[in-house]
Amino acid sequence: MVTLRPSPADAPDAHELLDEYFRSRTVGFAAQGVSYRTAFPDPAAFVPPAGVFVVLDDDSGAPMGCGGIRLIAPGPTGTRYELKHLYLRPETRGRGWGRLLVEDLIERARDFGAAELVLDTHHSLEAAGALYARTGFVAIEPYNDNPNASRWYGKTL
Repeated sequence: MVTLRPSPADAPDAHELLDEYFRSRTVGFAAQGVSYRTAFPDPAAFVPPAGVFVVLDDDSGAPMGCGGIRLIAPGPTGTRYELKHLYLRPETRGRGWGRLLVEDLIERARDFGAAELVLDTHHSLEAAGALYARTGFVAIEPYNDNPNASRWYGKTL
């Protein structure tokens, strides 16, 4: 049984997971001839009610994944949060933990009063795109100018 727990985005285990995430993106983008810009998140953006960052722990209590939501400018339907830095260690993938993490963050956004949850991603992250589709996200117009993104998704809550 996995557990999801709020964590400061700059806590040692969260930072380690984010570092792995950014290194994997840098390598993956380089293989496509694209550069990746790493930007560790501002921990203050993930402090309730402005947001929350969660770490997913496996049965033994080891941190295996992370993700967060943060408040951004309102969208067409009202209060808007953004899903950021969703990551699972490669050895955990295919177990449904990504869905658990996304669904947990959706519920946290609802609890904060979000009318919409949005995210950006890169088209090469096919498994992530499929996960977002399975959890009810649909393609939307770009809402930011993230140089690492090529696709934008939203979900009305």
